[in-house]
Amino acid sequence: MNSAAAALGLRGAMAAPRLLGQGRHCRLWSSEPCAPQPSPVRIGCASGFWGDTAASVPQLLYGGKLDFLVFDYLSEITMSLLTAAKAKSPDLGYTPDFVLTAMSPYIKDIHKKGVRVVSNAGGVNPVACAAALQQVAKKAGVDMKIAVVTGDNLIEEVKNVKEAVLEAENGRLFPESIHSMNAYLGARPISRALDLGADIVVTGRCVDSSLVLGPLIHSFGWKRNEFNFLAAGSLAGHLIECGAQCTGGIFTDWHSVPDWHNIGFPIVECSADGSVIVSKPPKTGGLLSFGTVAEQLVYEIGNPKEYLLPDVTCDFSQVSVVEIPGVDGGAVKVQGATGLPPSSFYKVNATYLDGFRGIACCPVAGPRAVEKGKQTAENILERTRMMFSQLGYEDYSAVNIQILGSEETYGPHAKRTLDG
Repeated sequence: MNSAAAALGLRGAMAAPRLLGQGRHCRLWSSEPCAPQPSPVRIGCASGFWGDTAASVPQLLYGGKLDFLVFDYLSEITMSLLTAAKAKSPDLGYTPDFVLTAMSPYIKDIHKKGVRVVSNAGGVNPVACAAALQQVAKKAGVDMKIAVVTGDNLIEEVKNVKEAVLEAENGRLFPESIHSMNAYLGARPISRALDLGADIVVTGRCVDSSLVLGPLIHSFGWKRNEFNFLAAGSLAGHLIECGAQCTGGIFTDWHSVPDWHNIGFPIVECSADGSVIVSKPPKTGGLLSFGTVAEQLVYEIGNPKEYLLPDVTCDFSQVSVVEIPGVDGGAVKVQGATGLPPSSFYKVNATYLDGFRGIACCPVAGPRAVEKGKQTAENILERTRMMFSQLGYEDYSAVNIQILGSEETYGPHAKRTLDG
């Protein structure tokens, strides 16, 4: 709901990290010409969505030689699901997979290797997520400093937004039952938390690529007006934010992807000059090629010359993607992103309750199974409509019946007819 963000005028830095524990020295460098340049920073992404495979963490932790490990869990629908969970219990609202499956079994080795972790697993309750992580660290006997980034939750601003945004661009009125409302924060709160010495940074809603840009700002000391660097770091984050999507996970030429069952999760090796090498751990499946990386490059960015982010407006139109031969697991070098100043606004996403959706699947076999399945579905709808009427409920707002296996979704290309 960009119109809501524009109407509110959500300007300036609205988030601040809270560090649970003592700080340590920053890892910054000078951009002066005579200053020694830092070593490249290696960042691996172990999750592209809530429910992603648990096999990614050991793969990256033990084979990736990482400086940072990041996890991206949040989609727009995930925010709604986590809001519903928090409504049931104030201690919920974050992704428990991150705490129990991704971190708990490996937290001792993460600490031992000095790998720092950044994740938006906090969802709508990052403080509770950090508290759960603290318990895991305490049980494991490791001292890890956990930072929490808050400030994205705008649910208290719903009334103001309703007054400013009477209707959407499609003419529909602003929804009455807003479920959640969150701004997409940028990378600066994350980099600040790392500057303060955080071993783990837990955020709520932020742009996916900021999970990588934040560590790069911290590591290289990129300034707010160094837009080409910020665009390069955002490109690195964008390429790996969806996990194995850029290593062949949903590649168009899927048949050319080897050993998909052991697909490698992506690593970016980022240099201070903004160049990026995308790779994956050795002895893993999947594919890193011009095609897999190029498909991810143009994924969900809209205009490639004006990709709007909180920290920078990115121009990816001149980016080059070059395969690097002879690298175990494959590697691709990506560079050429440029940047312009960001707008003064944040993007805002709101979810709202709009009734219920019911999905039923009923196996039907035997002669005339297609016809029987269709009639069964229509009878169920007629029966439930009678029940609705008796209870004073409204009719369905939408109904969709599909006879799976009948090829009806193929339209005129179906080999069979519904009666065949």
